[in-house]
Amino acid sequence: MTLRPFFRAAARLEYDEAAGWYEAQRSGLGVEFVAEIERALQQACDTPQRFPRMLSDVQCVRVRRFPYSIFFRARGDRLVVLSVFHARRDPLIWRERT
Repeated sequence: MTLRPFFRAAARLEYDEAAGWYEAQRSGLGVEFVAEIERALQQACDTPQRFPRMLSDVQCVRVRRFPYSIFFRARGDRLVVLSVFHARRDPLIWRERT
């Protein structure tokens, strides 16, 4: 069963801000970023069990081409996205959302 993604507000904000930042760097780069996020998100929705647990029941899928990871929980028929997280940020930020 494929899960449906559900973004927490903070994760949606991170995602939107990052896409905007990449688009401001170069036209089309934001679109490429969104495509890679969506690809990683689809993998997590299709087979969440294949991704490592990072903390308790929080799992992580890494994004290709960009220094981001998506932290999520599988809950019923939903994939709850806790964070779209840049690798250079302090990991305590996403951990506080659990």
